[in-house]
Amino acid sequence: MESTHLLSGSKKRVKIHPHTVTAKYATHTPYSPQHGAHTHTHFPQPGDDGYDDAPSFEDFGNFLEETSDRKQLTESKKWSQTLFGSSDKDKDTALNTQVSGRGDGSDGGVRGAKGSGRGVGEQLASFGEASVSASRLTWVGLIGAALAHGCLIVLTHLASERFSLGPLFLLLVRSIFQLLSVAVPLQRGENPFGPEGYRLLLFCFGIAYSLSLCCAYSSLSFVSPGNATTTWRLTTTALSATLAFLLLEERLGLADGITIAAGLCGLGLVLLPTVDESESDSPTDPVVFWRSAFGWSLSALAGLWMALALVGYRSLKERVGVGTALFTVSWTGCVLAPASLALLQEGWSWPTGAPAWGLVLGLAVCSVAAFLGMTHALTRLHPALVSASQSLEIPVAMLLHLAVLPLVPTAPEVVGNVMVLLSVGWLVAMKLLPSRGGGRCQREEYEEILDSPIK
Repeated sequence: MESTHLLSGSKKRVKIHPHTVTAKYATHTPYSPQHGAHTHTHFPQPGDDGYDDAPSFEDFGNFLEETSDRKQLTESKKWSQTLFGSSDKDKDTALNTQVSGRGDGSDGGVRGAKGSGRGVGEQLASFGEASVSASRLTWVGLIGAALAHGCLIVLTHLASERFSLGPLFLLLVRSIFQLLSVAVPLQRGENPFGPEGYRLLLFCFGIAYSLSLCCAYSSLSFVSPGNATTTWRLTTTALSATLAFLLLEERLGLADGITIAAGLCGLGLVLLPTVDESESDSPTDPVVFWRSAFGWSLSALAGLWMALALVGYRSLKERVGVGTALFTVSWTGCVLAPASLALLQEGWSWPTGAPAWGLVLGLAVCSVAAFLGMTHALTRLHPALVSASQSLEIPVAMLLHLAVLPLVPTAPEVVGNVMVLLSVGWLVAMKLLPSRGGGRCQREEYEEILDSPIK
């Protein structure tokens, strides 16, 4: 096949082969039509300098012979290597063999493909089971993280009420404990500050996560722990969905969006003021009003920083280990927590006695468990789904408060917590309970690919 470009001064010869497409260009002087003149262009011929001896159509018979239906479809062992991560060369070989089994249109390839259908179905089923197993592990980790977050809320409240330990001081102590996580990357021979090329993004993730914690723990000095935590979670979920779409172009499905919206409505019901607060006619002290407004603003700002942190770690995928991320959050927390203490002029009060130190140690353990569950899930799930699943901490904290502290919830709080429970439960059910026709659809799609005339 030849194409001549008279204005550009070049001619192109294209040779097509089942393996390669070779294009040769020959240049000549620009076309200038003259009366009685003829233009002649010389193309390189076989044996001339600059001519590539590319395979021609005569080699197509050898290609068919090499990939004919005499090469039967690969066995199930090769299928398993292809599906579960063999080398690229093995994947290409297996794929070429399967496709060429239908090469001449003969019935042998068709019978081979149909005959191995049961093995293909088994491999697809095993692959689906492995995927479901990984999803179950991810969601179990998320539920465990939500339970740990609920315990953190109650333990922080207990430390403040019983032992007079400030929230920011608790954040500093737990960050110091978590510095021991540096042993994980060192044991694996990794750089504790992240791999080269991702250290800046990892540093930004640590700063955003620690700023979120500092804002959230600071807000506990101005508003109630329940309102601060609910505002933090609501803002994080809403903004993580928005930022993931804007920064990562990750969209939520319709069912996921509706479920998350229902959970956010439940959190909004939890934030409704009580009857005594709404019907009070006494004038509000300006100092109390502005302190409360500052606390609510800190809670919302904490949600913004946490959403940025979740989206940032989501962009890292699996390039940074969980241990490295935990160490980054720990040392940035050790830097920012004292700065927040100095800014808010919050006093230092060290734990006195074994119960207080046991409570602080429990805080550190719960925070590590919550962090591990969330960061592991971020490598697989949308940030908004991760944050929405953590809304379960609000009902868990309410139940623990009923068991530990004499606090009676209001009707809107009960209804909102029930909505949160139902939304998270429905979300987990949608992700872990596939439809019965899922395997059948995979089988039909595979057979449709085999029967397709386009190879």
